[in-house]
Amino acid sequence: MRRSEVLAEESIVCLQKALNHLREIWELIGIPEDQRLQRTEVVKKHIKEEGETTILQLEKDLRTQVELMRKQKKERKQELKLLQEQDQELCEILCMPHYDVDSSSVPSLEELSQFRQHVATLRETKASRREEFVNIKRQIVLCMEELDHTPDTSFERDAVCEDEDAFCLSLENIATLQKLLRQLEMRKSQNEAVCEGLRAQIRELWDRLQIPVEEREAVATVMTGSKAKVRKALQLEVDRLEELKMQNMKKVIEAIRVELAQYWDQCFYSQEQRQAFAPYYAEDYTENLLQLHDAEIVRLRNYYELHKELFEGVQKWEESWRLFLDFERKASDPSRFTNRGGNLLKEEKQRAKLQKTLPKLEEELKARIETWEREHSKAFVVNGQKFMEYVSEQWEAHRLEKERAKQERQLKNKKQTETEMLYGSAPRTPSKRRGLAPNTPGKVRKLNTTAMSNATANSSIRPVFGGTVYRSPVSRLPPSGSKPVITSTCSGKKTPRAGRHGADKENLELNGSILSARTFKGFQI
Repeated sequence: MRRSEVLAEESIVCLQKALNHLREIWELIGIPEDQRLQRTEVVKKHIKEEGETTILQLEKDLRTQVELMRKQKKERKQELKLLQEQDQELCEILCMPHYDVDSSSVPSLEELSQFRQHVATLRETKASRREEFVNIKRQIVLCMEELDHTPDTSFERDAVCEDEDAFCLSLENIATLQKLLRQLEMRKSQNEAVCEGLRAQIRELWDRLQIPVEEREAVATVMTGSKAKVRKALQLEVDRLEELKMQNMKKVIEAIRVELAQYWDQCFYSQEQRQAFAPYYAEDYTENLLQLHDAEIVRLRNYYELHKELFEGVQKWEESWRLFLDFERKASDPSRFTNRGGNLLKEEKQRAKLQKTLPKLEEELKARIETWEREHSKAFVVNGQKFMEYVSEQWEAHRLEKERAKQERQLKNKKQTETEMLYGSAPRTPSKRRGLAPNTPGKVRKLNTTAMSNATANSSIRPVFGGTVYRSPVSRLPPSGSKPVITSTCSGKKTPRAGRHGADKENLELNGSILSARTFKGFQI
């Protein structure tokens, strides 16, 4: 065989080895099948190049590709190691399992991309849990300070005292932190309730014992907050006031009785219901009597708070009813027409409004009371009777009162009419003060004496200065100074009309005004 043929065969063998070596490298670094085909085509093109690449050039090219692939392999392995380190750190903090990847092989680009996405997700989870941890820790610290609580377990010390970065942010630890926070908040709420109860007890004892303001201000600093030292100070004040209460038993019981009376009024207790609490009327001021009063005031307070809306509704009706009755009384008062400033119109508008709102309020209360009675299976009473019966009685009493007032007015008018028929009309108070006309020549009024003398004997005369002229049973001297006319008495006998012609012709001059004197049935005017 010729030497050239031997070289050609050796070249083919070398090329075959090189291609096999390339395939091994591709397989090792995880190049997918489609890329292998592309790379094989590139090698084929290099072999078929124009200019007939020499074996040496081909070897050089292959070596270059191998070097490039080795570089890619190193970079991927380094990135894989870095991702594994980050994954390990994050998983330890989050207490999560490590990412499953084969460290012995070279990862593909897709595998590296998935690994990077996984690490990014872990970072987001860490940030979210850390934010939640910091927030819960801050609330836990505040609650512990409020309760004067010192961490007494390893978990509490790790959560509160240790470095935040060293705390394991596992789901279990986060849940345990939330549970701890709820427990502390519950204790805090209970402590606040106890402190508020102590404050209410202190205020009540202050009022009952009539503690001066200066003494109250001495403990003003503990009237807010709920820390352990505040609670202790409040308890000490309660104990001190309780001791004072025992020393001032009568004073305290009397103060409770005042409060009891207020609740009786607010709950619309009848007299029988009030008398049912016999200790209220006892005068033996003992500790047992005080306990009975305390128990009763607590029961009444709870009863009022339980039905507060109903009692407030009844109270609103009572106030509206009293206002309505007041307007009704004013409406029947004749002097209201002399009122100025628009008050009369305002009262009429309010009265008309109440006439509309009262029935509506009664219907609302009736519906609410019926619901309450169904729920409690008993009657809702006001002043010892059902509310709607009480309302009906009030309206009926108002109607009867109006009827009585109407009858009184009618009787009064009848009596006045009979009196006027018997004795003449009653005097009327002039709306304006009228003085006598001045003695001015231009304003002298002269009456037609002829017309007046021709009037009947029973007609009345209204003088120019207002009012009514009445018949008098006492005789008067004539204006001319003549002898008095003898008047008749009530014996029923007629008296002669002596001197009538002279009296009819006499004139009476008052302030420049001339009036004709007349006589009526023996009475001189």
